[in-house]
Parts: sequence; structure tokens; C-alpha cells
Amino acid sequence: MEKLKLENIGVILVEPQIPENIGSVARAMFNMGIRDLSLVNPKNCDLSRVLKTATGPSIDLVEEMGVFDDLPAATGPYSYVVGTTARVGSLRPAQREPRQLAVDLIPIAQNNRVALLFGPEDRGLSNEHLRCCHVIANIPTAEFSSLNLAQAVMIFCYEILLAHRGPGKKAEPRLADNFELEGMYAHLKDALSRIGFLDPQNPEHWMLNVRRFLSRYPLRAREVRVLRGICRQITWYAGQAEKRQADKET
Repeated sequence: MEKLKLENIGVILVEPQIPENIGSVARAMFNMGIRDLSLVNPKNCDLSRVLKTATGPSIDLVEEMGVFDDLPAATGPYSYVVGTTARVGSLRPAQREPRQLAVDLIPIAQNNRVALLFGPEDRGLSNEHLRCCHVIANIPTAEFSSLNLAQAVMIFCYEILLAHRGPGKKAEPRLADNFELEGMYAHLKDALSRIGFLDPQNPEHWMLNVRRFLSRYPLRAREVRVLRGICRQITWYAGQAEKRQADKET
């Protein structure tokens, strides 16, 4: 049985606003044995301020972190994306707590890269950000739910380290990465629109339901190819129907 691979775990900070928080996140990650840090459209990445809190060996982590202009580019290489949120509701049901999530990641992280997504300090991840996530996780609190960014990262990374030291599980095979998944969802949206399944007034709302349904079990790369093959057939048949209708009208 395999144990959780820390080298396959990454942290992505979306639009971080305070440089010192970036440094504190790097230090927390390094303490817990996680080295992969990325930023998406940071609002202020003053390295002199970042390095004030990223002390010691975690400075190497800062020097090697990736910086991306948008979320799809940052999450593309990952096969499993975890969105974190303090706010829950019908549009963002919190399905995992950090301890349960860490155990669930053991078989996934054997052959797949996993990203933990954290939002801006003042508002967290938006519903748009969460669309690309396979699962949403929430840190339970007594009353006030807002946590410092580095504190939140530390809690998740700590639970992952404990899971890494715990009993192993059978590994999952290679899953589709986010580049492959987003291509599939775009293909599905087009095909389902062609046959009138999606409400043209609000197609994204219906696609969110499709995403949630397909995210219940992480898709393998070959399963994504099968779904895209189905989409191609749907599009072809829809095109034939449109052509026959046009011929009748002429």
C-alpha cells in the first residue's frame, strides 16, 4: 500500500494582496514538507516584503514559485484541484474538512499532482474560481470563520503531513489534468447547447451541475476522451438535423 506523496502536492494562492502573507505561507508549507507554491495575478509581490516572513530555508521555495496571469494556466498541470472556502451555501457546499480531505488524497496523489487553492485575503475564492475544483473544503470554526491566509494553509498542510505518515492506500491511476478537463467541459457545453439541453439564458448555471456530477469521481484521461467522442457525435448529428431542416425550408 502506498503513502501520500508530498512532492505531488501544490499550493496556489489566487490574487494574494499582502506580500508578508506570501512569505508566511511559504514558511508554513516548508515546515510541513510541501514545496510547490504558485501565485495567480498577485496584487503586490514585493519580494523584499515577502522575504521578511519567508525566513530560513523557505526562501528557496519563494525563489522557485510560479507566477501566472490566470487560474487556468496555474491549475492546468494538476489532475485534482481542491478549493478552500470559509463561506458555504447551496452554490458552494463544503464537502470535506482538512483531516478527511488529507486521507482522501493519499491514493490520488500517488500518480497525480494535486493543487490546494486559496483565495484573496479579503474575499476568498469566487464561485468562478471554484468551478475548476474537484472538491470544496472548509475549516470548521466555532463562530468567526475568517482565518489568516497562512493559518489556513498551515492547517491543510499539517493534516496532509499527518496523512503522509499514516497508513497507505491503493493508488489511483493517472487522472485527466485540468487542461484536459476544461477542454472537455467546453466541448460538452457546445454539444449540449446544440441539442437544447442547456438553458441559453443561463448556460453556466446548468454547466455547474454537470461539473459537480462529473467531479464526484475523478475522471481518467481515457474517460475524458470517451466523453469528447460522445460530444463529437452529438455535434455531428445536430449538424445533420439542422441541415435537413434547412433543406426542407428551401
